[in-house]
Amino acid sequence: MRNIDEHTITRAFVQRLDRCDNPRLKEVLIALVTHLHDFAREVKLTEAEWMAGIQFLTRTGQMCTGARQEFILLSDTLGLSMLTIALNHAKPPGCTEATVIGPFHTEDAPPAAQGSDIARGAPGQPLDVDVTLRSTDGTPVADADVDVWQADDDGKYDVQYAGLKERRARALLRSDAQGRVRFSTIVPTAYPVPTDGPVGQMLVATGRHPWRPAHLHFWIKAPGFEPLVTHLFRDGDPYLDSDVVFGVRNSLIVQMPENPSKPGRHLLRHDFVLNPTQ
Repeated sequence: MRNIDEHTITRAFVQRLDRCDNPRLKEVLIALVTHLHDFAREVKLTEAEWMAGIQFLTRTGQMCTGARQEFILLSDTLGLSMLTIALNHAKPPGCTEATVIGPFHTEDAPPAAQGSDIARGAPGQPLDVDVTLRSTDGTPVADADVDVWQADDDGKYDVQYAGLKERRARALLRSDAQGRVRFSTIVPTAYPVPTDGPVGQMLVATGRHPWRPAHLHFWIKAPGFEPLVTHLFRDGDPYLDSDVVFGVRNSLIVQMPENPSKPGRHLLRHDFVLNPTQ
């Protein structure tokens, strides 16, 4: 096809995929490019705006490292991450809801025994955590891998500190025969997502705040159950209704009161309900 114009270019692209032998790839690409072309026509995208978009995505990629995923942060702040989770993680009533993984998960969380202090010197108020993993019928889920990570009292994850050689406020634990996971850490506090990159610039330009409500991350994997990526949010946080990544669910908001048996410490108890696989 020659003499392609703004009205015919979408059809021309679709025709170029006639020999694509991957039906799902073809479906996704046709939908993506059709919407992308429609967007450009709708807003009458200028060349300067197109170039600004290219430069924004380039800077986003350049900010990505092994310890920071700026593209995940972009997806989170655009609501795409939670939309994808909502589309793919519908669960039976009573199951713990999923939410975003965030940009600061790592694959090298240190193994920790039951009852360990996983804070390892991270600043914050002491928090004793006692959670239980159950199936939908109430059966304890033993021998599950439970990946835990969080920001400290200064609003930073361990990987955000230049020169910090050890992992802290981060650990990989295993549930016991009763499905329990017990450890100590620090009380989570609200924090801003990084604003020193293109995503932060986008938030400023659109008048949005960068704050996330206080939370602990959990990634739970157990044979015979769907993996669960979720948070537990601290009740009363001022950003619960305006989380910059749209991740709050009412069922994930929990109390973290002072521990009555341990003055100066706080306590978190919670039951996670996992969804069995067919």
